[in-house]
Amino acid sequence: MTALPEPSQQSSALPFPVHPLRELVTSELHARTFDPLQAPVRIAHLAYLCGERGSGSQKQYLARLLSHFGIQLPPHVGLQYATDLGGLWLRWERHTEFVTYTLSREGPFTQPFAPDLLGELPQVWLRNLPGQVVTAVQLALESADMPERGLDELVALFGGHPVIGAQVAGGAGFIWSDLRIHADGFGHILLRDRCLSDGQAGRLIKRVLEINAYRAMALLGLPAAREASQLLSEAEQRLAGVASRMVDGNQGLASMSEAKSAPKPADGIDLPPERELLAELTALAAEIESVAAETATRFDASQAYYQVVRQRLEQLREERIQGVQTLSEFLDARLAPAIATCTATAQRQQHLAERAARVTALLRARVEVQLQEQNRALLDSMDRRAKLQLRLQETVEGLSVVAISYYGVGLIGYLLKGFEASGWPLDATLGIGIAMPIVVGAAWLGLRQAKRRLLKGAE
Repeated sequence: MTALPEPSQQSSALPFPVHPLRELVTSELHARTFDPLQAPVRIAHLAYLCGERGSGSQKQYLARLLSHFGIQLPPHVGLQYATDLGGLWLRWERHTEFVTYTLSREGPFTQPFAPDLLGELPQVWLRNLPGQVVTAVQLALESADMPERGLDELVALFGGHPVIGAQVAGGAGFIWSDLRIHADGFGHILLRDRCLSDGQAGRLIKRVLEINAYRAMALLGLPAAREASQLLSEAEQRLAGVASRMVDGNQGLASMSEAKSAPKPADGIDLPPERELLAELTALAAEIESVAAETATRFDASQAYYQVVRQRLEQLREERIQGVQTLSEFLDARLAPAIATCTATAQRQQHLAERAARVTALLRARVEVQLQEQNRALLDSMDRRAKLQLRLQETVEGLSVVAISYYGVGLIGYLLKGFEASGWPLDATLGIGIAMPIVVGAAWLGLRQAKRRLLKGAE
């Protein structure tokens, strides 16, 4: 029997081979866990935009924060890390292009949005944290035994702004907010516990914080879409101008064709120079592709974040409170048009790039047709010159026979005169007269035979 290979160390306890990514794909299901919190609790949440390659520096700053509290960061930190900073619970999470810091403290409170949670962190560390804050929010979860607030009190708590809210988690809790940035630089969200379990409270807080972070990330595409729309409008006008000039040039060519005149600018038709048109189209296509390259990733990310927001809103299981707009209604009324603008701008970029490519292809086809016309005219001219040269050759062919005969007869005359001088009974003059028609006929036949061989070789 053939010996079986030794099992790997990972699968040594199992009677079957294990895929090397089995543990990774299983742990991914638990990459975004929640903290089992109990009301009352106050939370400060920060989301820093650091880019897809900023996780290394963020982990270094996380290690600096932990060292301030006498805690050592583990050597291998994945997408999240949580620890107790001495009565202050910290959760760090790494997302695709941003990092979140969530600070929470359980216990009774009188001011739900007091800024004391961040005050316990080193201020120098906060100022030097890499990245830029996309959203900062303070959230408070009131317990069921705390005094319930009326609508007027809630409006006053949120600075007099209109309040949105709903019953969540099947009526087990309430959510209130105005989704604005207040004087302390934070957004404010108030939750109330009616009968939330520990797991429900933690999941509810996490979903609300994710909605706040992802809706901000989704809206980052809107300014880019507005700026790109202006550039695309200018590009569309320029493209239409180029196409119009091409049409004018085609009409000029058509009129000249009907008049049966040579298509030359010197005839009075002002044709747009194709070289300039092609250079303008190439520059325009490059600008369109540059705008698309700068915004395509942002638009795709906005669409992905928007889908996450919609998913989290569905998980809240909101129930309407009479006279108050729900969180889903508020966000749909503002997020949906913004995402639609990003999607429309992305499609507009793609369509404009396709139109520029089509116009470029038409211009190239037009240039190729003109080149073919020029080549045909050049070949016709060469053919006419060849025929003219042939006629000239036929004209001077008689002169060539005369010249060859003249030199041939001269050589024969020298030969006969030499014989006559040496005593031969010859009349040199009579011999030259007899040889002349023979030499002329031989020269004519020789040139004709050579011309025939050349024509045969050309065919």
